[in-house]
Amino acid sequence: MAQTEPVYVPSKKQDNGQLAKSMIRLKELGGDYEDEYICAMFGSLALCKFAPDSLVVASMRFQTHESNGSYFQDVVVTDVQKIN
Repeated sequence: MAQTEPVYVPSKKQDNGQLAKSMIRLKELGGDYEDEYICAMFGSLALCKFAPDSLVVASMRFQTHESNGSYFQDVVVTDVQKIN
């Protein structure tokens, strides 16, 4: 449904020490009240641009992490393809 501009975040896994990251808002098919997800996209995938309300299919990874006694859920898009 919408996507942020990519930003570069620190990464120990990248040669240059930075990794592209953008956030994308996805909504399931079916109507106004379907579930929505705010997802992170990393690397070259974060540099892909999707127009608002584009129809896409996405693979998502759901994971949790703990920080200072609080738990958080992350949703990461591992692949996304435009359908048209």
